[in-house]
Parts: sequence; structure tokens; C-alpha cells
Amino acid sequence: MEKLYTREGEQLPGIPWEDYPRPQLRREDWLCLNGTWAFRVTGKKGSGSEENILVPFCPESLLSGVKNPPVPGDRMEYRRSFLLPDGWEEKRILLHFGAVGRDCTVWVNGQEAGRHDNGCLAFTLDITEAVRQGENELLVSAVNDLDSAYPWGKQTKKRGGMWYTPCSGIWQTVWLEPVPENHVRRLHIRTGRDWAEIEADGVREGSVLFQGRKIPLEEGRARIEIPEPRLWSPGDPYLYEFELRAGEDRVGSYFALRTLTVERVGGVQRLCLNGAPYFFHGLLDQGYWSDGLYTPASPNAYEQDILAMKALGFNTLRKHIKVEPERFYYDCDRLGMVVFQDMVNNGVYHYITETVLPTIGWVWSDDRLTHRNKKTRQEFLRAMEGTVAQLRNHPCICYWTIFNEGWGQFCSDEAYERLRKLDDSRFIDSTSGWFRQKKSDVESLHIYFHKLKLGKQDRPQVLSEFGGYVWKVPGHSFNPDETYGYKKFEDRESMVKALQSVYRDTLAPLARQGLCAAIYTQVSDVEDETNGLLSFDRKVCKLRPEELREIGELLQQAVKRE
Repeated sequence: MEKLYTREGEQLPGIPWEDYPRPQLRREDWLCLNGTWAFRVTGKKGSGSEENILVPFCPESLLSGVKNPPVPGDRMEYRRSFLLPDGWEEKRILLHFGAVGRDCTVWVNGQEAGRHDNGCLAFTLDITEAVRQGENELLVSAVNDLDSAYPWGKQTKKRGGMWYTPCSGIWQTVWLEPVPENHVRRLHIRTGRDWAEIEADGVREGSVLFQGRKIPLEEGRARIEIPEPRLWSPGDPYLYEFELRAGEDRVGSYFALRTLTVERVGGVQRLCLNGAPYFFHGLLDQGYWSDGLYTPASPNAYEQDILAMKALGFNTLRKHIKVEPERFYYDCDRLGMVVFQDMVNNGVYHYITETVLPTIGWVWSDDRLTHRNKKTRQEFLRAMEGTVAQLRNHPCICYWTIFNEGWGQFCSDEAYERLRKLDDSRFIDSTSGWFRQKKSDVESLHIYFHKLKLGKQDRPQVLSEFGGYVWKVPGHSFNPDETYGYKKFEDRESMVKALQSVYRDTLAPLARQGLCAAIYTQVSDVEDETNGLLSFDRKVCKLRPEELREIGELLQQAVKRE
């Protein structure tokens, strides 16, 4: 395989990802623990010898610097020391992990500080009783066993085709934060067209400072009325800033105003943004990087991807069975990129029944009898609840996807009801691709090998995957010998013409008939897959903005015609 570095990866700082990692709950004091850690693999195949690793990059990645990466099933140990900054002595000390994959245990100065078993979600440990003045030792143990009971996404023991290199261990920022005894633990923000409600976990009294006004926090809640609202959209991604004060605690945050509704327009069901039909013109976004795998070399890479896709006329990214660091969602919030957020699948994948047979037209009809392992079901629902709790304040997220192509799918109608109780403000796609049941806000179709068409249900129609056109950029491909995609082209020009044609000649007429969203596969090449609009190393964009930008406006005009 070729070693492909992104431009940021070629100029990596000694302490990567030093940006503040939690834009929606900001405090002034914090300490980044990214950088060089001691690392060793202690599993059956591990040598036990110690080397250095660059956190937050997973040991399988080029940027980690690890010479002997683990294989699935190996246990890893990370070790480093730290000093508490002056002035933190009278504070509670919180240790934050953006994500560690998986089955993580943390020790501080030899004391076990806590455990976490989900490799996709953030977690926080209060280590106040374990830390001391002077040097402190931090030890982190983790194993990525690819246990199918837990969310695993696109990772596999043997990568190839549409399956990718596993990403184990620490893969997001590790950081310390001092807080007062009584402090805001989490914000829950709900908004409407002209109001916002802010709920603060952990405190009961205080105030919200907003546009020169001081709004009291009563029983942990405050309501803000906005007489002349400025609504968020990809064309005008306006964010309202505020500060919450509760005793000694000060946190900064933001919200946006926007509405999402399903309305019948011109005889068909439409997805509406801010009360008007809107076409969600999007791309599948796997969130893999040639040098950092799960983690780009710099958080600025998210902005570059978003702006590159906006320059091509796109307004939506379907974040595919992966939960990103909060920086990604913040950049989508502020730059104006809608996110269709997938839950991360677990359960055993069955290639014949969940991919081959549905592709040729056969699907099973009752998902109450599938993936019946009790633990697997419990872990999926627990992860779904955790994903919503972690991401629900981001206005860019307009759409949740529960199950994708049957992977781990079970009782999707019940999962829909459960998710609707957690969040009644967004669209829900219960079964992306096939295996549709009764409850979903949309009819969601994946079409790669057949003529693009609408479904038969009286629901908003979403083409949640299509395309996958391949043009392999010489010198920028991970696997010179294997090429994976759905339609191959020998040169850039023929691929561009085919892409323009499918949008103008097929998707625009379907949009007039009822299509509300279309998600093209995909943002970038990923390992063997070379069907991205960007190369895997992000150094080449296969299209020029003028070749596709007008398509977005054409699709908006199509859905607004009654």
C-alpha cells in the first residue's frame, strides 16, 4: 500500500490538535494532553516492548509513529506524566477523552479512575482525589477486539473493498479541565423559530448573558425570546452566542434558530427547512484520512473538506456510521453544512442477506426477528442514546439515521419511537437503504446498479446513497492494484460528464416529482475505494467548482416548483 500524507500531515506539530476541543461548552482554563506518550502492545501477539506514540492518532495510522501496531484483540497501554498548572489546587479536576477504542481503563497515580467501553463516544472522569502536587502519572489501557456487541462501523480485521483498517486506542483529544465544586456538566439547548431554551445540568441558579440582556437561570433553565429571528441555513449559518454564569463557573456557548418539518407541497411530501421545501444536496462522508485514519492531522482539515464541498454546490454531508470530534460539527454549524448523522452499527454483518439479495430485490419483511442477541440490542440502544446526548445541541444536524442496510438492524419501529422521545426536532430515517418497516419520517433508498427512481410510500423521498463513480488519480491512490467502486472511468472528463448528466437528466426530474434529498458516494477516496470527489490524501479535487456548482441551484428550483 502507498503511504499517502495530507499536506497537514507533512507538517505536523509536536503537540497536534491543541485547539479547544469542546466549542459548545467553553471555559478559559484547560490543559491539552496530546503529544508524545509511551506506548506498548501487551496482547498475545504484542512484543511488550515500549515505543512512542503521537496522541491523538490511532496506532494503526502513519501519523502515530508506531512501528509495531496492534492487531485486533491486542491490548495496549499508554503512559505519560503531567503537572497541574498553578491555580488549580482548589478546583475539581476533570479528565476528558474525546474517544478511545475500546474497553478502556484509566489509572491516575496507580488509582483506577474509571472505565469506558464504547469506542465512539466521549467520556469524562473526575480525578480530583487521585491527583497531587508535582508530577502525576496517567496510564490508559484499551483493546479494540472488534466485539460485534459494540459499535464498530467500517472496521474489519482484514481491510479491503468497502471495509477499512481498524482504528484502536486513543483517537481523539485527551485534556484536563479545572472546575468549581458546583459547575455546569452539560447544556441541553432546544430552539424554535424565535426562541431558545437552555437547560444546565449540575447547577440550579445563575444567569444567561445574551445580547446585552441578563436572563435568570431558574431551576437550571432559562428561556430566551428573539423578536426578529435570523434563521440558520447553509446559505446563512448564523449563530447566536451566549455566556452562562452559575456561581464561580463561566461557560460560553451558542445556538441557532431553524425549523425542520414535513409538509405536503404540490401534492407530495416535502422535507422543509424553515418552513420552505429544501433539497438536501449531499455526499456520503466516511471520515477517514490517509495518514491519520479516524483522525485528520489537523482539525482545520474539517473546514477544508466542508468548504471544498460547498464550492461544488453541496449543502449536506451524511456522516456515515461514525461519530466525529465536536470540532467537525462546530465547523458545520458555523460554515453552513447540514449533517445527516448515522448511528454507528454493531451486530454481525451478513453479506448475502444484507447486501447481495437486497441489491437484486429480495428483502426480509420483519426485523423483530433479526439480530436477536440481547446484549447487542442493549448496546446499540445505549450507544444511540449516548450519540444523541453528545450531539443534539448542534444545529447542523438535521437528520438521524438509525440503521444502515440492515447491519445490526432489529425492531426499527421501536427504535424510532425511542429516538423520537429523545429528540422530537429532527427528521429520522429508521432504515437507510432497504428493510423498511412501518415507522420512519422518510422513505430511504440506496440505488447503485439500477435506474434511479422514487419509492412507493407517501413519505418524503430520500436517495440516501447512489453514485460511487470511480476515477483513480495517478500518484494519489492508496492501493495501486485494487480499485473499488460502482462505475469506473478511464479519465476525469468522462467521469465529470457522467456526474453532470445523472444530476441534470435524472435527479432534477425526480426532485420535481418528490425527491427531497440525494446523497452521492462520496466525499473522498478511502483506501481501496476510489469513488471520492477528493483523493484520499485530499491533495486533488477531481472536479472544478464551475463543473458542478449550478447543479445545487437547479435542485433547489426543482423542489420549490408546485
